[in-house]
Amino acid sequence: MQNDIKLVATDIDGTFTHADHTYDTKRFKRILARMNAVGCEFVVASGSQYFTIRDLFADCADQINFISENGAMIESHGRIIKVNEMATDVVDEMILFAHHHPEFEWVMCGAANAYCERGQVDQAFFDQTNFYYHHLKWVDDFNDVDDQILKFAINVPEKETDHYLELFRRKFAGKVEPTSSGFGAIDLIVPGNHKAAALKQLVQRWKITPAQCAAFGDGGNDIEMLRYCKHSYAMVNAPAEVK
Repeated sequence: MQNDIKLVATDIDGTFTHADHTYDTKRFKRILARMNAVGCEFVVASGSQYFTIRDLFADCADQINFISENGAMIESHGRIIKVNEMATDVVDEMILFAHHHPEFEWVMCGAANAYCERGQVDQAFFDQTNFYYHHLKWVDDFNDVDDQILKFAINVPEKETDHYLELFRRKFAGKVEPTSSGFGAIDLIVPGNHKAAALKQLVQRWKITPAQCAAFGDGGNDIEMLRYCKHSYAMVNAPAEVK
């Protein structure tokens, strides 16, 4: 069975890296070399920004694959192969909703940069967000941004995460799909545009099957991926619904 695994996908935060975004690089390089030798693809599948997760693997990035923004962007061995952007009218509706709900902390995530609005969030939030979005800019108004918009990221009170997930599901059904990585972080993504959908594109590209795939994750945004891969593992820190 082990020799037949052709793809290993992993979430990053809470799964692959420590809290400070570090990992055992020497050990990983040994494992990656063994995977490369037997034709097994390594896929980083994260809700974070493409530039951020690529920086984590800067010295071997062209040897691996990246699914970023919860499935909105796919890169394989140094080449962007898919960008799934939100429809313009949906982006406009989400911006309007954001302007009517300043009690949430909003980040608009594009293919080139992520964006925070001046006056809507403070510098401390911007600096914290910059940890997860290495390409992050201040703007006066989300409406002024000229970029391919991939998702909206929102911070809500952690204890009310499930409440807001259900609220967003009802309010934006068919337009955006809410998913959470925990701790009050909610991503509003293109419906059906999750990590598993992106993985499926890579599986078809390489002419393998889900039975030949393994996945590791810890958050609600990993559930589809864990279901898709035959060999799936939830971290000990994962909530019950993921396990």
